[in-house]
Amino acid sequence: MPIIAINKRATYDYEILEDYEAGLMLTGPEVKSARNGHINLKGSFAAFKDNELFLLNTHISPYTFAKPDQSYDPSRSRKLLLKKKEIARLKGKLNVKGLTLLPLRVYTTKTRLKVVLGLGRGKKQFEKREIMKKRDVERQIREELKRK
Repeated sequence: MPIIAINKRATYDYEILEDYEAGLMLTGPEVKSARNGHINLKGSFAAFKDNELFLLNTHISPYTFAKPDQSYDPSRSRKLLLKKKEIARLKGKLNVKGLTLLPLRVYTTKTRLKVVLGLGRGKKQFEKREIMKKRDVERQIREELKRK
């Protein structure tokens, strides 16, 4: 299960409550480009359109060895593949104010590309500062214990 891309910004800006695994519907050249690591999850999110879930604002660069396609849009909407029960559950949870669905990482399983979606609630600025202070204190404690 080699990880292709990680969205570090999502875990920094959001508190992840649950995560879901979904398939990603891509074209052939997009799959090859994504496997080469030319995928960017920064600023991307998932949203519903007509009872289907789509991944928006994910940038996949054009595959360099494919025939140049003038109509290719690297940030187009890509359909996410989930079971109907999971889609219904997510739709109900996204109706709650303040929750959003973010891609956390993209990885491969055999021949398929999968994306891990996180149901997240936005963090406030003071919460981010508290987490950073807590991390620094823990690091200092570990260093002091290591010295003794």
